[in-house]
Amino acid sequence: MKIRILIFTIGLLITISLHAQRLITPTNSFSISGKIKSEKVITLNELDSFQTKHINDQLIYNHKGELKDTLKGLRGIPIKAIFNQLEYIYDKPKTLNEFYFVFIASDGYKVVFSWNEIYNTSAGDNFFIISEMGGKKLQDLDQRIIFLSTADLKSGRRYIKGLERIEVRQVE
Repeated sequence: MKIRILIFTIGLLITISLHAQRLITPTNSFSISGKIKSEKVITLNELDSFQTKHINDQLIYNHKGELKDTLKGLRGIPIKAIFNQLEYIYDKPKTLNEFYFVFIASDGYKVVFSWNEIYNTSAGDNFFIISEMGGKKLQDLDQRIIFLSTADLKSGRRYIKGLERIEVRQVE
């Protein structure tokens, strides 16, 4: 009997732990810091001031290529429009080749992009902060603030919910 109780308790703790890992705290702003002249905080109100683009429905696949979700009714702000407000700290333009961006969610999830990936490939034209999804505005989304890469094959890897900060770093 004691063994059954122990097994039940362990199973319950594992279930609770796995469920807790999926809880993502919504954010109302995100900061950008690091190799820039001054830290920037982007609020929901500020995001409302950016021009948005229609985004086709997105199929979200996990790392195994399994369909996990379909996002519909999307509008987004190109990340480059936000980054255009930044002044990077560098001596020579070729130094930018060493820059990378760490996108960090409220649950600690991290995704890394290189400066060249964002600014020097067509992939960078497919990086968005979601401003509307499924008929809901950004302020009404449970997973806000959302970052989405619309050109990824396994899109779930870089589908960031609860974006909290972006750190601009340089390879040492």
